[in-house]
Amino acid sequence: MELTDIRPIVEFYHSKLAQVTLDFKRYLYPRINWDSRVIGIKGERGVGKTTMLLQRIKEKYSNPDDTFYISLDHYWFGTHQLQDLIEFLYKRGITEFYIDEVHKYKGWTTILKNLVDQYKDLRIVYTGSSLLEIDNAKVDMSRRQTSYTLKGMSFREYLAYEDIVHVDAISLEDLLKNHITISMDITAKTKILVAFEAYLRSGIYPFYKEAGLDFLVRLKEVVDTVIESDLPAVEKITYDTIEKCKKLLMIIAENVPLQPNVNRLSTSLGTTRDSLLKLLYNLDKAEILELLTVELKSYKKLVNPEKIYLGNTNLMYALSPKIDVGTLRETFFIDQLSAIGTVQMPLKGDFLVNGKYLFEVGGESKEFDQIAGIPDSYLAIAGIETGYSARIPLWMFGLLY
Repeated sequence: MELTDIRPIVEFYHSKLAQVTLDFKRYLYPRINWDSRVIGIKGERGVGKTTMLLQRIKEKYSNPDDTFYISLDHYWFGTHQLQDLIEFLYKRGITEFYIDEVHKYKGWTTILKNLVDQYKDLRIVYTGSSLLEIDNAKVDMSRRQTSYTLKGMSFREYLAYEDIVHVDAISLEDLLKNHITISMDITAKTKILVAFEAYLRSGIYPFYKEAGLDFLVRLKEVVDTVIESDLPAVEKITYDTIEKCKKLLMIIAENVPLQPNVNRLSTSLGTTRDSLLKLLYNLDKAEILELLTVELKSYKKLVNPEKIYLGNTNLMYALSPKIDVGTLRETFFIDQLSAIGTVQMPLKGDFLVNGKYLFEVGGESKEFDQIAGIPDSYLAIAGIETGYSARIPLWMFGLLY
């Protein structure tokens, strides 16, 4: 291999780096221990993982050629090997690599493990758009890596990204206790409900700014890529299964929140119950869906979900033929709370959070009828700027990360 051989990916790296600014960083950026020798960052497509890698390079290196960024879905890897490239650059003094889209490269876990074992000063930060293979990689890399998950933008991040208002993330306990004071401070600075409506439609994926009016079309294409490309890259599935997955997603999008009869649904798709559950949980891992279960959700024990939501409100606007306002509110709530804790289906109420806090989600007329007298119960109310007592504005649950 010669330096001229790698010109296409060097130019690609430099081009990507030139487009990145340090103006806005995702919530995860300061939480990462960048000193770890191997760092794995997982998350759904479009949430900003690539940008975060390039921001780290731009912030750390005055000379970008002292490190290297690699995207494994680049055409160059159709005729070249990852291990050869890293060894070639390592011998020329580069010891730190930022590797994107690892799930696109067959056998990447073994390659990275071997390289890390062979070169004791080698450092790697890698990402994968699919949640699936990186989870499986813990088997081989658990002693060598630190893993992180990047969620879609919270409402708090959206406010900062739009330069509307800048506030620190708050804990759920702080929100429940001090929501009146916090909301009054924020609403004095901006018309929060206007921003909230915009966020629900198109504020979760940072690429909405560049996409403009094409955002929902672009988001639909992201979903198609996950199903058609990412899932087959990490799961042994056939074309027929891909088509069933698309049909399943269409059924759910038209009926959210779907309360599924798993046996009937599997029959209509022409598949088995176990295969259907595997599809549902794969889409949940990819954050296209959000499964609500009575038990704590586990990817090792695939229990029947009680309700199925789309993964976030932007996906509702991209995939659902009509938007039910009640479902929109519930989808926002479960999306934001699942990022910081566990969410289950309770016997009473809408959501049980962290096994302790009970919530009902609704509009301004919502009362405590269903959860009256139950300790640690709260209402998440849409359409209000500030609340009182245990009635908390719905938008405030977007301040948690």
